Amino acid sequence: MNVKLEGPDLSIGDAQAVEGGTKTKAIGELIQDARNLSADDLDRIGRYQRENDLRFGEAAIALGLADTEDVLQALAQQFKYAYADEETRKAAPELVMLNQPFGHQAEAFRAIRSQILMRTQSEKGQRRPLAVVSPDSSDGKTYFCANLAVALAQLGGKVVVIDADMRGARMDQVFGVASGAGLSGVLSGRGGKGIVKSVPGVPNLYVIPVGVQPPNPLELVEGPSFGMLLREVSIKFDHVIVDTPASCFGSDGVVIASRCGSALVITRKDANKVGRLQELVGSLQAGQVRLAGVIMNEL
Repeated sequence: MNVKLEGPDLSIGDAQAVEGGTKTKAIGELIQDARNLSADDLDRIGRYQRENDLRFGEAAIALGLADTEDVLQALAQQFKYAYADEETRKAAPELVMLNQPFGHQAEAFRAIRSQILMRTQSEKGQRRPLAVVSPDSSDGKTYFCANLAVALAQLGGKVVVIDADMRGARMDQVFGVASGAGLSGVLSGRGGKGIVKSVPGVPNLYVIPVGVQPPNPLELVEGPSFGMLLREVSIKFDHVIVDTPASCFGSDGVVIASRCGSALVITRKDANKVGRLQELVGSLQAGQVRLAGVIMNEL
């Protein structure tokens, strides 16, 4: 049996060449383009900037010729940093790494990202796919997966999120991608054409949605095709994050984690009993899964 992934061209050589040959615009030019500022406007900003010892963006805001949003968008473009516009924020409120990149929640995800990068590298320098598991469906697992994926993509590496929660898939809604063909199709032998979806507004981030919700999710992830898929995406991507069904629905999450080789447990404060959490961690350890950590969701 051979699993063939088909989707967007995952080569980054051309993109790097284009970026390498393109001069990055100064923040003033970016704000000028966004606000359609005239030469007189630029002169006013420049004078005010010099007189008050301010940055260009601060001077433009003080004169009412730009706002904070313009400056943040310009900085995001200048540093090639994914930052959501107003329309995207309304459509994807859960993506705090895009919507509130300078807030305390985003900083928490960055801190977790650093820990995960240190804990998921194997002895040979290869990074295992990371399964995100939880005891209950209300623990915030999908929210965590999505924001962790954005945080990793913001480092510049290629990231793919596999929505393997075939009992309650939401990743297509969170990222605003077409659900169409997906994981269930390739695992059931119907081909993998078009299952890798690029995420709008986030360079280097891709999603493999569930697709059609199957009646036999556990059998699909236990089959050989799932392991082959993981091996292929591990070669093509720098980071592989796998969303899983909560353990209250069955053993899917533990099976998926054992295939990935590493797992991160998400639990919610004042919601899960210690016994259920210990049982889940014990099942992972019994399956020879490397535990990257346990995250307490306080939201």
